[in-house]
Amino acid sequence: MSYTLWNDKIVKDEEVIINKEDRGYQFGDGVYEVIKVYNGEMFTAEEHIDRLYLSAEKIGLTIPCTKDKLHILLHELVEKNTLGTGHIYFQITRGTSPRIHNFPADTVVPVITAYTKENERPIANFEKGVNVTFVEDIRWLRCDIKSLNLLGAVLAKQEAVEKGCYEAILHRGDVVTEGSSTNVFGIKNGVLYTHPVNNFILNGITRNVVIQCANEIGLPVKEEAFTKSAALEMDELFVTSTTSEVTPVIKIDDAYINAGNVGDWTRKLQAQFETKIPKSLQVK
Repeated sequence: MSYTLWNDKIVKDEEVIINKEDRGYQFGDGVYEVIKVYNGEMFTAEEHIDRLYLSAEKIGLTIPCTKDKLHILLHELVEKNTLGTGHIYFQITRGTSPRIHNFPADTVVPVITAYTKENERPIANFEKGVNVTFVEDIRWLRCDIKSLNLLGAVLAKQEAVEKGCYEAILHRGDVVTEGSSTNVFGIKNGVLYTHPVNNFILNGITRNVVIQCANEIGLPVKEEAFTKSAALEMDELFVTSTTSEVTPVIKIDDAYINAGNVGDWTRKLQAQFETKIPKSLQVK
């Protein structure tokens, strides 16, 4: 039996009822987050919750509980489901009301939903690296908001899957922005590059942890956008996310990065990232 957080209660999955006029269902009118859980412990939960509230603020959505209360509820959900290694998905929609495009009355109460999923870390990807493909970034201009409107990312990811690739590396014109569900980093001549934080990318929680790791191991960081051609010429390339952690990229379409080998700096970043998570789950 598994349980879901529904508004302010933890209930059995089958007790959750999604109204057909929920604005998340009809408009994608809401925001979400995913928190990694290692050995039953939430990782960077505070940062994810902070970003959820920031995204909600950007779309004029008031979350009907405090950050501390939500943190407690998510912790209780992990314990109730006896989650070991996996993640929590949680979202807030603007609530249920007759279908109109503008915001409903203030009396409409937002809907909170959260569930857990057990899944192992993709160790093989960390060790061997992955292939990716370039895809034009056709998403809207507020990618800094982690909203439920993900169709652009879905289409890009599907294109990558159909090409047998792990991820789609998005670009606006010639400028690389981010992955369909990741942030993108490149290393050239001992300097780490990644797109600056603005409306074209989501400021990833794992992205920030990796930048911290880079500072700790003496790898200079430049938050500067780079082009597709520059990406192909990087000494090392990798993508980051809550579930991807630090995943090396060894090939973009038909071009190999570092002759198809995972680079030394990427290995050092992976090792430093390992120090941030429970020791019992570190890669041996």
